[in-house]
Formats: sequence, C-alpha cells, structure tokens
Amino acid sequence: MNILLVEDDKTIAAGLEYSLGQEGYTVIMCHSVAAGKEAIEEIQLDLCLFDLSLPDGSGYELCKMARAKSDMPIIFLTACDDEVNVVMGLDMGADDYITKPFRIKELISRIKSVLRRCNKENNLKNIFEIGDICINTLDAKVYKKNIEISLTALEYRLLLVFANNIGQVLSRSQLLEGIWDVAGDFVNDNTLTVYIKRIREKLEDDPQNPRIIKTVRGMGYRIGD
Repeated sequence: MNILLVEDDKTIAAGLEYSLGQEGYTVIMCHSVAAGKEAIEEIQLDLCLFDLSLPDGSGYELCKMARAKSDMPIIFLTACDDEVNVVMGLDMGADDYITKPFRIKELISRIKSVLRRCNKENNLKNIFEIGDICINTLDAKVYKKNIEISLTALEYRLLLVFANNIGQVLSRSQLLEGIWDVAGDFVNDNTLTVYIKRIREKLEDDPQNPRIIKTVRGMGYRIGD
C-alpha cells in the first residue's frame, strides 16, 4: 500500500518513513509541494499525509489536487490546531488531521481508521478506481476520464477479476477461472490473450506499452502498482 508523505522537516519525515515501513506501508517521501504534485500525478497512491506548511506552498494545494484525482484518504499533519485551519482542511476534502507533536502509534491508528472507513464506503458504492479508469458495478459501466467505454460481457468480467485483486499478480489459470462462462462459452488460454489485448486497446493510452494491465513476465498479469 502506497502512502505519500509530504513533510519538509527531514528528521520528522525520516522517522515517519521508518515507522510506516515497519507497519508494511510503502512510503513515497517528498519535501515540497512541487515534488508532492509530481508524485500525485505519476504514482498510484492509497493515502496521503500532507504537512500544512511547506517551503513552496501549503498542504491545501496538494489536498485539492489529490481530491480532484481520486477519493483516497488524506490526513493533514499540522503544528497548528487553530479551528479555522482545521475546518478549512476538512472542507477541502481531508479525512482527518493530527497536530504536532504526535505519537507515531496515534498516527498509525488514524491511518488505519480512515482506510477502514474509505474501504467500507467504496464497498457500499461498488466503485473501483484504477488511475483514470472508473468501474461502477452498480450499473456495470466502465469510464475512462468520465467517458463511458464499451466492453463485452467477458471483457467486463475479466476487468472485474483484475479490479478485485488490485496490485496482485494473477496467473493465467486464475484469470481463466475468474471469467469461465457458466453459460457454456468456451474460454481457453488463447482466448484470454485476445481479451486482454482488446481491453488494453480500449483502456490504455498506449496499448503497446500498457500502464493499467501490466505483464509480469513468467508469472501473469497485474493491474495497478
């Protein structure tokens, strides 16, 4: 699970990176708004930790950008618990805030809490987001940059298998089991290759260099980071 940490105090940042790493999280560490924006744009993130005061701007800018991209949880790290600042951050879409100095166990508890809440809400909404791809299982529709993409029934089922296993490497046999047609349509290894090719052509910006459904040589395929 990828956590973006944007904190200009390098001592605090290093300590947080180590502690979160011990909890099994992958930390992408930045020390400025500029670096944070680049990470938000290029990396698949699961949660963001933004310091409120940064040398080239504020965490508010990063919050606005991250929230425009996805519904991932956002927590502010702030040295000021002034009510106006707190309310402003929450109104901009942040899920929580924690005032410095804080205990690392408290921060980890907050992180786990917002992740649980976010996962519960996503399950209720039945929404999957992978980069600029959105899958709405309530109406069985897939969107790329808010434009609906037409998929066949088997293409859609295959995409759902990936969506339910984001970040995991799936073997060809696992994928075949996931899309086996109970109506009797024969799905074999060659058919799987064709369907993955078709999905890439519909969803990828560059199907020859896929960034959504990636081939893991000798093992299978993976969607997301």
